[in-house]
Amino acid sequence: MATVKFPELAPPPMEDAEQLRKAFEGWGANEKLIINILGHRNAEQRKAIRRAYYEAYKEDLIKALQKELSSDFERAVFLWTLDPSERDAVLAYKAALKWKPGNHVLIEIACTRSPHELFLARQSYHVFYRRSLEEDVAAHTAGDYRKLLLLLIASHRYDGPEVNMTLAKAEAKILHLKIADKDYSHDEFIRILTTRSKAQLNATFNQYNNEFGHAINKDLESDTRDDYLAALRAVIKCMTRPEKYFEKVLRLAINKLGTDEEALIRVITTRAEVDLKAIKEEYYGRNSIPLEVAIAKDTSGDYEKFLLALLGHESD
Repeated sequence: MATVKFPELAPPPMEDAEQLRKAFEGWGANEKLIINILGHRNAEQRKAIRRAYYEAYKEDLIKALQKELSSDFERAVFLWTLDPSERDAVLAYKAALKWKPGNHVLIEIACTRSPHELFLARQSYHVFYRRSLEEDVAAHTAGDYRKLLLLLIASHRYDGPEVNMTLAKAEAKILHLKIADKDYSHDEFIRILTTRSKAQLNATFNQYNNEFGHAINKDLESDTRDDYLAALRAVIKCMTRPEKYFEKVLRLAINKLGTDEEALIRVITTRAEVDLKAIKEEYYGRNSIPLEVAIAKDTSGDYEKFLLALLGHESD
């Protein structure tokens, strides 16, 4: 479901490192060469290139790229070149310290990564910032949001396919009762959302739909202006239909007055090796325009070329 096109036989990491070094020489960087290399290497290959670059030149490739590039192109290349766990740590840090209602980046990270990936992101956060993600989230959020977000980012969900249907039926009733009472932050409501496996939650939400005649997110739309309810809907959508969630993020990022480059870069760089193909299909079905065409209309230059490379579509 990835979109990035990798060569069947990539050059040795040291060769790529040497080519990147050449791209930095002279007056101005050779952006085309940078895109041709980094835009067509998977996470393990990029990690090996970084290692080789440091061994050869005693400089972190990330820092070299930041010195040579600028603007949105630099931000996109920077995030893409990081290890996935490092990328999540960087995104989580900014989201935690600049958090405000309606910011769902922490929910994205907590609910669309595997338990192991989330664990690695928390580890990278320790290394980068010398403190825990949990303490930063606790320091910059409050009330129901803090309760929800802290449990989400600290979660160690079971990641297997097994489902307990008796439990699904019982917990569907609990969720329905709490929603009917508008008790959206009840301990039981939050416990179910933050601890159950994705497979178990899917079964619970399906049971909810079957027993009560409509999807749980429909019942959580009682007040579309309520940011906390929007956060709960984001949790459920990220757990069950991440491609649908990310399609909406991209649609809003591109269609608003002035592109939300931060959201656009975040989704493309974090999903290109995961499920961006499914997100592209969802986007086309919802908007009747290919995602690469929409992005090409809203971006330009090397930034456009790099995003299109990650989408598996080379620009002219």
